[in-house]
Amino acid sequence: MEKNHKYDDAKDIIDQDLYEEFDEEELYELVQEAKEEALRKAAHRRKVKQPKTRFPKWVFWLIAIALMFNVIALLPQTFSIPAVDFLITSAKLSTKENIKAYKEAVVVIETENSKGTGFSINAEGDIITNYHVIEGNDTVTVAFPEDGLYVGEVIETYPDVDLAVLKIENGENLPHLSLANEFVLDEKEHIYFIGNPLKFQGIANEGTILDYTHVQSKELPVVMMNAPVYRGNSGSPVIDEAGEVIGIIFATLHDDQEGRVGLFIPIDYLHDRYQDRG
Repeated sequence: MEKNHKYDDAKDIIDQDLYEEFDEEELYELVQEAKEEALRKAAHRRKVKQPKTRFPKWVFWLIAIALMFNVIALLPQTFSIPAVDFLITSAKLSTKENIKAYKEAVVVIETENSKGTGFSINAEGDIITNYHVIEGNDTVTVAFPEDGLYVGEVIETYPDVDLAVLKIENGENLPHLSLANEFVLDEKEHIYFIGNPLKFQGIANEGTILDYTHVQSKELPVVMMNAPVYRGNSGSPVIDEAGEVIGIIFATLHDDQEGRVGLFIPIDYLHDRYQDRG
């Protein structure tokens, strides 16, 4: 694996966004509540008996929208703009046939205490995710977008690289993604990733590869990418233009030069530890 350690001496510490409570999730709920309240008020006003000279309907909608944006304006810039952008981007990407196919193989993984992302790597249902998503559990719930719910048994864990492998019961002819043989660094390479950020599911997004970096929790270098990664994206596959998985998202980082970036584990680290049993 080619190694370019331009950022090896970085002193940055991994954000805890993908491990602990994430402020964006609370802010999302705040916005949704404010929006619903504004719409309820607008609907109530329409039902109230009005004099013959009354405002047109669009005025009430304008008020509702204004109220919603007033709430959003109070929130940090890091939430209001990117959160809207990544939903718009996902909607556009999801019209593409290749993205639609990728999404079918990306699953929601739920335990009693957490929700994350995983993806199937063969027709029988071997699932890759992060170790921290399933830590402390022998079985989890695995939900395919089109193929329903399964029980996933944790069969392999690799805490040193924050990876885990699950095997689902009675898996057959399931959608799955192809793994690249290796990750080769190509700065500015365009990539896709699909996951379950915040309270959403099956969100497709895109970004670009930046460089290798070292983080305190890993002995081996990981890869930075310029992309909107949020809590719930843990375990998301990073997919190249050839449609192959080249890495697995596990955290975010604030870099002095690049700002907030996503971090992923190169696919080589999985190959070094696990042989596909399918």
